[in-house]
Amino acid sequence: MTASSVQTLQDRLDITDTLYRYASCIDVRDGGGVRSVLADDLWARYGNADPINGGEAVAKWIDERTKDVVWQHHLLSVYHVDVAGDRAKALVYHTSHQAFQDDPETVHVLVGRYHDEMTRTDDGWKISRLVFEILWGERRTDATGYLEAVGGRGPLDLAG
Repeated sequence: MTASSVQTLQDRLDITDTLYRYASCIDVRDGGGVRSVLADDLWARYGNADPINGGEAVAKWIDERTKDVVWQHHLLSVYHVDVAGDRAKALVYHTSHQAFQDDPETVHVLVGRYHDEMTRTDDGWKISRLVFEILWGERRTDATGYLEAVGGRGPLDLAG
């Protein structure tokens, strides 16, 4: 392997880690973690919402839209990462589940794709352009009582 091919592999791993960290930080409400993977000059659009400019503004937008979430779970699959020097593009498949405080027994499901552009910075790879293409959404409830039958939600105390 050449040094160039090793660097490309490392870049792909680092980019993938950045994309997964974006989602996992949203899930645990780690605003600082979310902000750490967003470029300062980020341009983002979620579905048909108006575009948002700036990493700080996007992190705040995410925080506002998830403040009444009881729990959330993102499942991402990074399908393509194309690296070209200090820039990259990625296609990420997305499925998320969320339950909100006003109706915690209803799960909201979104299926979509992220079309991301990445920029290498002194602090690692950052998301510099994000388009979330929403393909499907639905609400689900447990009409059969299965959740309770398998032990309910939890454990709430992961340490013990």
